[in-house]
Amino acid sequence: MDYSGRVVVITGASSGIGKESAAKFARLGASVALVARDGVKLGEAAGELAGYGVPVLACACDVSRKEEVEGMGRKVLEKFGRVDVLVNNAGFGVYGRFSEVGADAAESQMATNYLGMVYCTGQFLPGMLERRSGHIVNVASVAASFGIPAMAGYCASKFAMLGFSESLYHELKGSGVGVTVVSPIMVRTNFFDGESFRRMPKYTYALSASAVAGAVVRAASSPRLEIITPQAVRIAVWFKQTLPYLVNPIVGQIFRRSG
Repeated sequence: MDYSGRVVVITGASSGIGKESAAKFARLGASVALVARDGVKLGEAAGELAGYGVPVLACACDVSRKEEVEGMGRKVLEKFGRVDVLVNNAGFGVYGRFSEVGADAAESQMATNYLGMVYCTGQFLPGMLERRSGHIVNVASVAASFGIPAMAGYCASKFAMLGFSESLYHELKGSGVGVTVVSPIMVRTNFFDGESFRRMPKYTYALSASAVAGAVVRAASSPRLEIITPQAVRIAVWFKQTLPYLVNPIVGQIFRRSG
């Protein structure tokens, strides 16, 4: 796979899946625009890409703020002239029962995880449509298909991302522009470093950020709506959608361990 001469924008690029995805795209020859809130970490991530010899732009931006996304979009287009691939990866979660964490936590997760994706898509999609070329990769989660206890706000944001993407997928048919959702299970990143996750039960199996980044790169040229990783989990999603009255009680028993 060769991305030489192509421009990739990645949000949430200062760590985890976003940072690993940037390295994989750069290794394939792509010019990369890194987007994240933390300017210091973002600069460090950009420095690590120097060895690949590709153009790199670091843009400090809070994607939950529409005006900052518009400013970021102008910077990217001024430097590169276009965007071929947009990876909407920025996101975070808060662990806790809704009755404890409240509406503010749900609102903040929706603002970054969902609206941030909407703002970035709105910024770069028109140019893709004009050129009749491009791909949008939205990094969701298996939590887009399963309501997990103590993560109502996060699940809501990912359900919304998947629904938006499915609608957009149909709208873009025949336009030359694609959209693919990458939905991994639990991933070993700093996502779980937040204070609220100290109460979350520990699970033994989790994917590496590099493995999910590999799925992101594949998604950027895929005709599929959704790539679930690992692939075996697709069976669980199928059962949930087909036999929800059987699966929902099981899901609740597995995840309802918060004290």
